[in-house]
Amino acid sequence: GLILLPFILLFTPSGFLSDRYKKPQIMRWSAVAVVGLTLLITTAYYLGLFKLAFAMTFMLAVQSAFYSPAKYGYIREIAGKNNLATANGWVQSTTIVAILLGMFVFSVLFEKILAGQVFSSEADIIQFIAPIGWLLVLGSLVELYFAWQLPELEQGNNTKSYSWARYLTGRTLFSNIKLLRVDSGIWLSIVGLSVFWGVSQVILATFPAYAKEMLSIDNTIVIQGLLACSGVGIVTGSMLAGKLSDNYIETALIPLGAMGMVITLFLLPQISSTAGLAVDILAFGFFGGLFIIPLNSLIQFHAREHELGTVLAGNNWVQNVVMLGFLTITVAFSLAGLHSEMLLNLLTIVTLIGAIYTVWKLPQSLVRYVFGVVFSSKYRINVQGLDNMPSQGGVLLLGNHISWLDWAMVQIASPRPVGFVIEKKYYQRWYLSWFLDLFGVIPISSSGSKGSLEEINRRLKRGEVVCLFPEGAISRNGQLGEFKKGFERCVNEVDGVILPFYLRGLWGSRLSRSSENLQSLRQSSGLRRDVIVAFGQPLAIESTAPEVKSSVFELSIHTWQLYTSDLPTIAHAWIDRVKQNGAVDCLTDIQANTTLSRRKALVGALLFSRRIKEQSPEQNIGLLLPTSSAGLLANMGAFISGKTVVNLNYTASIDSLLSAIKKSDIKTIYTSRRFIKKLSQKGVELDALFTYAEPAYLEDIKESMSTLEQLISLVLSYILPSRLLISIYGEQTDIHQPAAILFSSGSEGEPKGVVLSHKNIMGNIKQVSDVMDTREEDVMVASLPLFHAFGLTITGLLPMVEGVPAICHPDPTDVLNIAKGISQHQATIFCATSTFLRLFNKNSRIHPLMLDSLRIVIAGAERLNPEIRDGFNLKYSKPVFEGYGTTETTPVATVNIPDRIAANWSIQMGTKKGSVGMALPGSSIRIVDPVTLEGLGIGEDGLILIGGTQVMQGYLNDAEKTAEVIAEIDGHRWYKTGDKGHLDKDGFLTIVDRYSRFAKIGGEMISLGAIESSINATLPEDVETLTTAIPDDKKGEKVVLLYAGDI
Repeated sequence: GLILLPFILLFTPSGFLSDRYKKPQIMRWSAVAVVGLTLLITTAYYLGLFKLAFAMTFMLAVQSAFYSPAKYGYIREIAGKNNLATANGWVQSTTIVAILLGMFVFSVLFEKILAGQVFSSEADIIQFIAPIGWLLVLGSLVELYFAWQLPELEQGNNTKSYSWARYLTGRTLFSNIKLLRVDSGIWLSIVGLSVFWGVSQVILATFPAYAKEMLSIDNTIVIQGLLACSGVGIVTGSMLAGKLSDNYIETALIPLGAMGMVITLFLLPQISSTAGLAVDILAFGFFGGLFIIPLNSLIQFHAREHELGTVLAGNNWVQNVVMLGFLTITVAFSLAGLHSEMLLNLLTIVTLIGAIYTVWKLPQSLVRYVFGVVFSSKYRINVQGLDNMPSQGGVLLLGNHISWLDWAMVQIASPRPVGFVIEKKYYQRWYLSWFLDLFGVIPISSSGSKGSLEEINRRLKRGEVVCLFPEGAISRNGQLGEFKKGFERCVNEVDGVILPFYLRGLWGSRLSRSSENLQSLRQSSGLRRDVIVAFGQPLAIESTAPEVKSSVFELSIHTWQLYTSDLPTIAHAWIDRVKQNGAVDCLTDIQANTTLSRRKALVGALLFSRRIKEQSPEQNIGLLLPTSSAGLLANMGAFISGKTVVNLNYTASIDSLLSAIKKSDIKTIYTSRRFIKKLSQKGVELDALFTYAEPAYLEDIKESMSTLEQLISLVLSYILPSRLLISIYGEQTDIHQPAAILFSSGSEGEPKGVVLSHKNIMGNIKQVSDVMDTREEDVMVASLPLFHAFGLTITGLLPMVEGVPAICHPDPTDVLNIAKGISQHQATIFCATSTFLRLFNKNSRIHPLMLDSLRIVIAGAERLNPEIRDGFNLKYSKPVFEGYGTTETTPVATVNIPDRIAANWSIQMGTKKGSVGMALPGSSIRIVDPVTLEGLGIGEDGLILIGGTQVMQGYLNDAEKTAEVIAEIDGHRWYKTGDKGHLDKDGFLTIVDRYSRFAKIGGEMISLGAIESSINATLPEDVETLTTAIPDDKKGEKVVLLYAGDI
């Protein structure tokens, strides 16, 4: 019992020192004290001074009283809030292991040294074992060494002072105890921990007597071994709790651990076998480990910055007072002659009461536990940015609303209890209202929200956490909806912050509003669905809806970076898709009217991959192929073989093509004799390319594939997993490795090679597929060239990876045959450029019914002419949705999508005329000053920056140009597009022009694009215009108009 006294008597000074000085300093001087004390203990052993040795051992407890608050406070400094539970798990486990190891080593040494010896006094005993003291000194020196290696991460609070007069009168004690009770999370965690350690102390004290009385076990080694099982259990439970709490605090373990301890204590008196006792005691320790780790972490999380030491010292004080009280009860039972079994039964009741009380007062832990039981097999949560969650004060959580489970995910992620604002019509359902009341939800109605907003305001003023979904409804398209301004009216006079959050991983789940097909695509193949909850930097409480929405967009970048880092490579993802159902259509050639199933396509790609592996040892290979089944399979075969593809732009000049070949060190160009012949007939001669790189013709490769080889590949495609197939036919690659190099046309100088990784392409595929909400009946038109990012990523690889059948046509200008293919194969998704859509408008042979099956038409790669957009809609009754991106962004960054209507007739806006849409999930747009890169306000024109998982790795072998266009801001990479535009209040982007397409006339910047738009509005549709700026002696520059056609 004496060892408990320093923690009780030195509560206030130990807490003061931990807050006043840097925690590593306290730990270092404590370590110095231990060295001195162990030297004194060893000296006392040699001199036979038992009382001095005993006194110095007591002083070690004094040292621990000062050391403990600093140590546990330092855990938060070094691990951060995100990793508190994991760090505590390691510390607790290591501590128990060290205690058990010390007990074992010194017990063995004592037994060995003292065996057969007879002593007349305590002095004789300690003199005989004195050499063991040097092990204590050695251990203290090891502690001192490591203490001196600790980095100093935070400053102490130099303003703090200590009054010994207040200490002696008890006023400091009472004020510090009052501090412990300010936050219910801290106090209840301390209560839970105190009960556990009090019960554990009683078990340690009474179990030997119980074992002898009730079980007739008198072997000390057996009894000590049984007690050691509890330590082993705590180690394993603590380690598991730390592992399960990766990046957050898994409070679901609190009720689980509490119930487990109650059950094991209840069973303890019922067990009579030694093995059974060992298992039960081990289980008690295991559940104890699950219980104490989140509670310790909650104390560290909730404590204020410069009160952490005091709070942790107070935790020690309460625990030791409770342990002392429990030991007193134990002694009273012994003096009264009561059986130890009765005491164990009493402990069970006390533990049960403590468990019920703790869970009742920490209801979020119960939510987590229930959720864990129901959904643990389907969802795995990853919390990011927990350090941004304030430990105290009012917090208004604002973020995206993607599914019916969002509230549970946010509560799981937050160590603080959260009050949710929900639609009143759901709250009023009798089977939900009682449950929702348990967790303090705030019902709200669009028809009368004043009372609800006032309640939110009251709770925030009380320092509580409130979560509100500002969209007001679950997303119907995977995008962020309009952020309503209601929350701006509930923060008056609130001393708190807004904390933005972003949820990723629930769009495509059964509890979202996504299509059934997308739900099938996003199903995790029997594994748990990964859900990421990210908390951003706190915002001022008076932040506006557009500012909060912008922060949520930028948070999505981080969550998608995490998500895409774990995606499979392009080839792996496609093979997985084939294995789900290999019989469905994959690729159709419109001209040849031939269709390949997924399985046939896979066999062809595998065999092509093997040929590439045999013929091309170099990493980068050239592809000179049209948009066709063969072209897409050649690309996929190259991905399987682990190569980086370079789809060559056969419309570019020979010089540009040769530059691309040389820059990317291409030794082999895979092409087709038939295609080369067709290009030659159109006047495109490419023979010069083959003097620098060896041609490999698909016709020859196909001819070399024997029937037996095809049959073997077909069988293997059925029976082997994707990874093994790739290993046999190609080479494993990493998601971060380059997948494709796309070259610019060279119109503005030397062609630049844009390096896109598998992560870039897979990320953009998932982003676009999510917002398109792909359906089972979807069929994609693939007519854009593969040497463009739009054609390669979106119309080429996306349908293959996402399991959408694609109909291919090599010539995007052959609009009549494309229209026939759309009608014949009932295509639903059509991506094109403004130029190609213009051809549809002008072609009188295309009847509107031929495009009747299309559900979405997207224009990109160039600015969509309003006349072409309106003309297409007028002729075919199909709205055209404009998107925006660059090759450097893989390419899609923003896109308009169809509006969606809810059951209550509210509209989720997906498109705005004249804009290029909102940023894709996982992307964000910033408008900045082109010189300073400082952010500009809503509606202000500036340089467009694109951030997201799809931003390129860089330009090929050109670090200087890469550095010119990539800016590192707030931990994210942003691509400087060179385009000028602005964002509106809802996050829709409007492009004004390129910065390079401005004329400076009389000191004023004039947009050439704006001039062209104004002129085009007055001219016939078939007249093409172009403006450019040339020097002018009087005004600096003047505008010249070039036109083709009759004016």
